[in-house]
Amino acid sequence: MESELYRKVYQLVIEIANGRTIKRATFFDADIVLTYLWAVLHDRPIYWACQKKNWPIYYRRRPLPVASTMTRRLRKQGVQNLLKEAEQSLIKRFPPSLCRWIDAKPLPIGRHSKDKQSGFGPAAGLMAAGYKIHTIADSSQGFAIWTVRPMQHSEATVAQDLIMSSTEQGYLIGDGAYDKNHLYELTGNKSIQLLTPQRIRESKGLGHRRHSIYRIRAMQLKDTYFGQGLLDSRDQIERMYGQLTNLGCGLSPLPSWVRTLFRVEMWVRAKLIFYQIWRTELAPSAA
Repeated sequence: MESELYRKVYQLVIEIANGRTIKRATFFDADIVLTYLWAVLHDRPIYWACQKKNWPIYYRRRPLPVASTMTRRLRKQGVQNLLKEAEQSLIKRFPPSLCRWIDAKPLPIGRHSKDKQSGFGPAAGLMAAGYKIHTIADSSQGFAIWTVRPMQHSEATVAQDLIMSSTEQGYLIGDGAYDKNHLYELTGNKSIQLLTPQRIRESKGLGHRRHSIYRIRAMQLKDTYFGQGLLDSRDQIERMYGQLTNLGCGLSPLPSWVRTLFRVEMWVRAKLIFYQIWRTELAPSAA
């Protein structure tokens, strides 16, 4: 399956790049991106992908950049834009769904890591060091909006940035961590109805504080058959996270060479590109 995934991503990158590069460069931006994606596909460091012995025979004809060139060029804006454009082209192949889900997944690293950009915070009921990927996803476009933050950043805080980046109207389903008045107000002003399990105990009612009208609307919606169905659909994002991590080349725990926020974001983006191709073209349900 890895060879088929790479063949499809190779065609995608070459088509989007269209020969772009920087002045006096030996390698095109597409060469840098494709070499990096080969390393990510096999969960190997960059220098591993710079050795021809680690490529199939039919790919060995083209020259490969050395590791220092890869490290330098990967930080260039053109290469980063090419990675983002490849991801967005896969997302925009499909229309957005009316119902979307919001959630976060921890990306832990060793507690004794010297990565000063990582954080320490709650991770699936435990305390861990590392990062978190925060996402808005739907059944059509996959992980449409996402960001990576240090572990200690709360889901409700990062959700504000995700919601501000969203341009689609409809329903946004989350767990109890997103049951916040300011999030209901923010989504409501963008014509999005946030829906989460209620954190306020029914025995205490709504208390004595002012609540967003969109929160009141959500509480009324949850008592309907339609609203309960929307809440039940939140399991879909858990399944998507499961697919993302269980895929052979998916987002496994961060390897030791993927540290600092820049490298983690780039690694996650590459994994999401492969996941998007798999779910839309190679998964059994896509056949």
